[in-house]
Amino acid sequence: MSLYIALTIPLPFLAKVTSAPVSPLILWVGIVIGFIFLYGALSERVLLDQEKIQVTYPRWFSLFFRKGWSLSWSEIKDLKLRTTGQGGLVYYFVTHGADQAYLLPMRVAGFARLVKIVEEKTGIGTTDIRPLSQPWMYLILLVFTLFLLLIDGWTIWTATTQI
Repeated sequence: MSLYIALTIPLPFLAKVTSAPVSPLILWVGIVIGFIFLYGALSERVLLDQEKIQVTYPRWFSLFFRKGWSLSWSEIKDLKLRTTGQGGLVYYFVTHGADQAYLLPMRVAGFARLVKIVEEKTGIGTTDIRPLSQPWMYLILLVFTLFLLLIDGWTIWTATTQI
């Protein structure tokens, strides 16, 4: 969310200073709408209980966009490895009916605990499964986002004092 803010907040100020054809008001409205949609998409929750694994989103978000899914432990046949376009590794739950595959949530707090529970409930070996992103990657992203916010502050100050 902070990266989104860092990337978008200077735009209305710069549009005003440069007399861009897009109104700063339209940019503010777009930024707010984008923030709401991003918040909804990032509000994914992974729920585990004795019977199932479930991925949910806020109600207002799932009405129009992602619906989430639920899968009982007994339906899970296997975890299949796939590579992403960027060279990462992701895993999909495959059901006995093989009618659909469900992405194993990988960007969750307590990923190791999630994988352990999946192994306990399904009997599928998960020793080779690693999170898609390592914690140090998020730390680097945070540092660069904070640096970008500092530059944004300077950009906004410069834009508003030149008017």
